[in-house]
Amino acid sequence: MAWQVSRLSSASEKRLKLPRLKHSRDFLGRSIIFNGELERSLPLVSKREQQDSATLVSKKDVGYFTSPALSWLTFKSKALLSSPPFLPNEQAFHFASTGRLFRESLGYPWTNGTSLGSNAWSAAQSLFKKPIKTFAPANRSTSGHVQRIHDFPILSDELREKAMANVLNTEDGQFIYSGMSTSELLFTLFNLKLVAHEPLVVLSTRLLKSPLMNFAWYRRPLLSVVKRTAYSHFCAGEDVAEASQTIQRMWELGLKSILDYSLEDATDNASCDSNLKGFLQTVDRAKQFPRDLVSFSCVKLTALCPLPLLERISSLLRWQHMHPDVNLPWREDVLPFLVDESPLYHVTSQPEPLTQDEERDLDMAKNRLWKLCKACDVAGLPLLVDAEYTTVQPAIDYFTYLAAAEFNRNDVPLVYGTIQAYLKDSFPRLSTAAKEAAKRQINFGVKLVRGAYISRESALAASLGAESPIHSSIGKTHKCYDSCAAFMMQHAANAQGSVVLATHNFNSGRAAAAQAENLGLLRGNPRLQFAQLKGMADALSLALAHAGFRVSKYLPFGPVDHVVPYLLRRAEENRGLLGNTGSDCFRIRKEIKRRLLLQL
Repeated sequence: MAWQVSRLSSASEKRLKLPRLKHSRDFLGRSIIFNGELERSLPLVSKREQQDSATLVSKKDVGYFTSPALSWLTFKSKALLSSPPFLPNEQAFHFASTGRLFRESLGYPWTNGTSLGSNAWSAAQSLFKKPIKTFAPANRSTSGHVQRIHDFPILSDELREKAMANVLNTEDGQFIYSGMSTSELLFTLFNLKLVAHEPLVVLSTRLLKSPLMNFAWYRRPLLSVVKRTAYSHFCAGEDVAEASQTIQRMWELGLKSILDYSLEDATDNASCDSNLKGFLQTVDRAKQFPRDLVSFSCVKLTALCPLPLLERISSLLRWQHMHPDVNLPWREDVLPFLVDESPLYHVTSQPEPLTQDEERDLDMAKNRLWKLCKACDVAGLPLLVDAEYTTVQPAIDYFTYLAAAEFNRNDVPLVYGTIQAYLKDSFPRLSTAAKEAAKRQINFGVKLVRGAYISRESALAASLGAESPIHSSIGKTHKCYDSCAAFMMQHAANAQGSVVLATHNFNSGRAAAAQAENLGLLRGNPRLQFAQLKGMADALSLALAHAGFRVSKYLPFGPVDHVVPYLLRRAEENRGLLGNTGSDCFRIRKEIKRRLLLQL
């Protein structure tokens, strides 16, 4: 398998207004001019020019490289390479073929060499046999450190085998955080400490929910503080143009992005129509980024279908599950989403059938979802449908599987549902749906999460005198999550499904990485991806990316006053998650201390 490392002629460089770059040496020490371009980023360069000037490097040739043996070089140019431009700020991204090839296509560990200090390079040099040169661009390095030509070493066979034996390195902070500046680490540590302090979270929630928020003299300074702290840490920006800077930074760190247009629940069709416009605009703007910077779009169906209708549909679907002879004329044949273990206590008597107006609203909700799916299909952007609370989850699954039957007929799914592993019925629901999807030749896609509504679910079950649908211990939730992950990874290895493992748990990440190796699930395979929230579990995200897996960060975005209700709800529902930042803080403190000691 050969890969092309682009090298442009002088005429092409002049036409694209790219900086004239120095000669360096490729993987084998051969002279080559790197222009930082992926082939897809060169629409103005003829195929002949590319072929005449290309250097082909085989997978075998570079198989012995590992971090920090290769730098990922990033360029920015004001040249517009296509219309519309790749980015809202009308600056095109130019990526070095080398680093992108190394991480994405080969799946070996890598790092941003320009961020490693001289001490790290000196230590690394002693481990290797023969140096090989590459360069950082004269205008800017990806991490903002001093630009210089590096002597990159080549791993000996013995050290290469040892490096590859370690599937996921989560303990070496120098390696994990090599692409992050000390100021970034300090800012992350500060915000993680804030959200882990529950009294402060409670106070902030009260202040932001105060009736005084209706007055500008109170609201503006408070939102200004929020934007400089929690908002900037957990959110990407106020609009897509602002979020593009965060997306670029994620890409520099080897991470993809999931644009999360943060919305609250809708209660009427007017709100749903307005929300749909926002989702469609997000998908449309995502198309302006270079391919693969944005990995998924995501949607909350409570924003596309009125919440009362979702509750009504869920009740009717539960009642029909308990009484199979009940006829629901509006229901279509979809994958199974309820099992015997599913919570059914929400209905104690037969619900009234949907009225004509409700059936019309159901069709309108389906049409909104269809429009969004078609837009994602055109953009080549898979859609993640978020899971929510059990009172509406059956209806959400019904819509999700309805869309999957329509759109998931290609090699990779377009529509992904979500399974919450803290629910006792999660594994039987997952396995039943996946097996039925295989029979129907539907490419089954699912995102696995632990869950975010523990307090709400437990309180509802207790109020109805029912057993909680949540596992009785966190250990059982972890076990269920890992079982669901192993099940879906087996299906992915057999090309019968795709899975996004959304987890902040290091043990689950390590287990999944090891399982991928055992199954022969190649790193970089789109059927297996990982995801974490922006600002959470960065060490896990970076470790997985360094190991060559596809990793994305959820990036909520929107105006501060628009996103605050979303953040407040997340803070209330995820206090356990937000407080569980000890491992992240420990790793960051350790790396900051190491860097400070190097300065002494």
